Amino acid sequence: MGPHPAVAAIRLAVRRTLHEVRDAHPTAPAAPGTRSPRPPAAPAIPPSPLPASAPTGPAQQAPLPAAAPLVLVACSGGADSMALASALAFEAPRLGLRAGGVTVDHGLQPGSAERARDVVERLTALGLAPVESVSVQVPRTRTGPEAAARDARYRALDEVAERHGAAAVLLGHTRDDQAETVLLGLARGSGTRSLSGMAAVSGPGGRYRRPFLAVDRQSTRKACMVQSLPVWDDPHNADPAYTRSRVRHEALPALEKALGKGVVEALARTAQLSRDDADALDAWTDDVERTVLEGAEGLRGAEPAEGVRGAAGAGHPGVAGAAGACASGRCRVLDAARLTQLPPAVRRRVLRRAAIEAGAPAGSLFARHIEEVDRLLTAWRGQRPINLPGRVEAARQGGRLVIRHGSPN
Repeated sequence: MGPHPAVAAIRLAVRRTLHEVRDAHPTAPAAPGTRSPRPPAAPAIPPSPLPASAPTGPAQQAPLPAAAPLVLVACSGGADSMALASALAFEAPRLGLRAGGVTVDHGLQPGSAERARDVVERLTALGLAPVESVSVQVPRTRTGPEAAARDARYRALDEVAERHGAAAVLLGHTRDDQAETVLLGLARGSGTRSLSGMAAVSGPGGRYRRPFLAVDRQSTRKACMVQSLPVWDDPHNADPAYTRSRVRHEALPALEKALGKGVVEALARTAQLSRDDADALDAWTDDVERTVLEGAEGLRGAEPAEGVRGAAGAGHPGVAGAAGACASGRCRVLDAARLTQLPPAVRRRVLRRAAIEAGAPAGSLFARHIEEVDRLLTAWRGQRPINLPGRVEAARQGGRLVIRHGSPN
């Protein structure tokens, strides 16, 4: 008799991801006495010599050479990441991969250090090695505690992965998490890329992998239950002070009540469709970007437009300041006429990239900012320069749009 359907689902999802990781590291040796065929399209799991409900432990894993690629699981101790850890422990040695784990202690709750030590013990009991806990400091930022904790967590995971030379880090985001992300993006009105949610592969060199984006949260919890894996439920996940918690416990249930079941699946499907569209538009943007970029030398001796001349008289740096900023590399000069001819979706991508390259923080650059810069092209009436986050400024100067980092003074 095969494993429970929930266990089979999480193992298959992880197996497919591990095949991708191994393909990227073809020197991965096969575990002694094992075969590693490609996972089938249908979720059929071959019979296991282990009891169906038993997670892999140290006694079941054959030793692997130190040169075998290492895959880490980021584990908080919750149901999603514990299910992921158990599936990684089961599948990795069968594909000739080493499996390790890391937990991040954000220090935001009493007893967090003790919980981190408990997670390390659980991962070690599954047979993962190396396993470690990393403590981080979450600073107070204008982006809020959720974003600050996320940034600190990824910095810690990057450091651990680089120190151990890990081929990949697995994250336990589920289809439900994806639906929540899409809904948050929709509420912000941030465009197609925001609606595309979380990517299955992201990070430097494709480091981060999310095997569970097609697996629902109920399955991961059930998989933990039938394998007798203890889990920890983070109280922050139920705290209405956090936006994602309100989406999870209020917004999504209200949508399902009003629209019927299937909202989570539909939002997750929207993420994939949006990602495909966004990827195509980004590729188009790559092709046209070089045709609208100009060099800083084109600014020297150029006369600003009337609106900009007035601004310069009031202390605006004008053309000379823009040329100086471009010489330092924190400026982009764009051909206004060519930009105007582009479709809006492509044009605004060029503008967003230019603003970020000039120093605007991506997380603080919203659609409304780009729309205002776009009006310097499509509705030019001599407007004053547009101030963007990160002390970045966009100004129309004759036939050019100059996006540059502002003076520190």
